[in-house]
Amino acid sequence: MSEAITKSRFRRTVFWAGALNLAYFGIEFTVALAIGSVSLFADSIDFLEDASVNLLIVLALGWSLRQRARLGMVLAGILLLPGLATLWMAWQKFLHPVPPSPVVLSVTAVGALLVNAACALMLARHRAHGGSLAKAAYLSARNDVLANIAIILAGAVTAYLWRAAWPDLLVGLGIAAMNADAAREVWIAAREEHGAAA
Repeated sequence: MSEAITKSRFRRTVFWAGALNLAYFGIEFTVALAIGSVSLFADSIDFLEDASVNLLIVLALGWSLRQRARLGMVLAGILLLPGLATLWMAWQKFLHPVPPSPVVLSVTAVGALLVNAACALMLARHRAHGGSLAKAAYLSARNDVLANIAIILAGAVTAYLWRAAWPDLLVGLGIAAMNADAAREVWIAAREEHGAAA
């Protein structure tokens, strides 16, 4: 398969992944604010971040290796933003530890899981030949699937075992930690590309 066809398919895949992320951001953000969920808030901000990353990737596909590597370093910083937003929301929840509705929490997380799983499957085919940009998009979608499973479990724990704000709060902080690790991996890949381009 020619490089032009591969790049075109990757661009189309990333565009649709970005559109799905942007659409579900609106849903999850609204629900997170309505029920006071740290984990859904963190995940909704992550959907917005993913949509932004995917848009930047679509724009940067025609750039040189060095320019794409620089953008990869910027994306590593962008990946940290949901973690910072989560820390702020976690602090608010710590001050007012009211548990979110476990049913609404879990149902919303199931929807997010379906969206992120679809994005991860679409992007998985391209992660080997798309450089740090493809890696950023894929890692973000993959981490989000894991985060959604954790949110569903937090809802179950809140409903059946521990009627408290802590399961939601702990999962939200875990999502922040996952985003920090993804940022580190993208930064390393981008630095290696930048070195190769030089």
